[in-house]
Amino acid sequence: MPETFAFVDHDLVAGHAFDGQVRYELKAIKTPSGSVAEGLYAAWITLDNLKQYNSYTTQMVKDVILAVRRASNARDVVAVVFTGAGDKAFCTGGNTKEYAEYYAGRPEEYSQYMRLFNDMVTALLTCDKPVVCRVNGMRVGGGQEIGMACDFSVASDLAKFGQAGPRHGSAPDGGSTDFLPLFVGIEQAMVSCTLCEPWTAYTAYRLGLVNEVVPVLKVDGAFVPNPLVVTETWTENGRIVFGEGKTGAARSQAKALLERGKVDLGPLDEAVDKLLSKLLMTMPGCLQKTVASVRKHKLEHWDQNRETNRAWLALNMMTEANAGFRAFNEGTKEKREPDYVALRQKLARGDQWGTELIESVLPRASK
Repeated sequence: MPETFAFVDHDLVAGHAFDGQVRYELKAIKTPSGSVAEGLYAAWITLDNLKQYNSYTTQMVKDVILAVRRASNARDVVAVVFTGAGDKAFCTGGNTKEYAEYYAGRPEEYSQYMRLFNDMVTALLTCDKPVVCRVNGMRVGGGQEIGMACDFSVASDLAKFGQAGPRHGSAPDGGSTDFLPLFVGIEQAMVSCTLCEPWTAYTAYRLGLVNEVVPVLKVDGAFVPNPLVVTETWTENGRIVFGEGKTGAARSQAKALLERGKVDLGPLDEAVDKLLSKLLMTMPGCLQKTVASVRKHKLEHWDQNRETNRAWLALNMMTEANAGFRAFNEGTKEKREPDYVALRQKLARGDQWGTELIESVLPRASK
């Protein structure tokens, strides 16, 4: 390359500093033999809102968009790793405190927020580099949606996957109603989206939602599978392929073992690094085209529905979302849901939506 050659900067905001709750870091990427590929990197984008289980605020959504675009443009980046801080959660969705205290009752404002959210999902779906979701903990609600927008998912076996919409005043229309049927089929997607019952990491793997699950609990110096789930193993290679929650006395014993152990995400990082090494050993242009071609199946549904979903979600902030998000924000740890039965009864007899109805079904109203 001639010494006088200078690249054009295609970043949306040149020199943007990621000094808030989204971190952008370049980390070395290795060949399959373990040597560092000099001058080539993985761009790690980390949601860092530990106190609120890495839920994303409006500012965090903006930073994720800019981070994904920066990684997409970076000529020395091979792939993106999208993850969360700590070992409790990848992401639990939108910041419920912000929803309840600012967006509830303000559909015009929430419509602008959802424009940003849609742009975040679209940025992931159109990134010029493959995106790996490093699932270090809970991936629920909107966290599940941005996780499914990624191209690969490598998960801690302590992680949980699921939706929260209909139980908290919303619909999982930020991607789950578009993507989840493609991953797990319509029946299982219906169960997850409506009943909002979480899946174990092993169930997610069995259903095709993630491509690898890694034990991260260390007990007495050895890594053990999540003790809270019943597992089956393929004896020929020791790979755990199935897991459902334990009950009764077995669950109590499992909890005791979980408390005695220590979470070590080292094996998760090793699995991510191994995947990155495999991606490194491909032709960059062919990899980009292949990833884009496979993504088309998600993009087809996303592009068809995202704007009408955005409009509905905004209007819903006047009614059920107003009640649901406030209930979660104002309730106790034991009770963060509105009185579903009372709400249905009031609507059935003709009560109109408004402040009085919303206040009457909040958790504190039934104490």
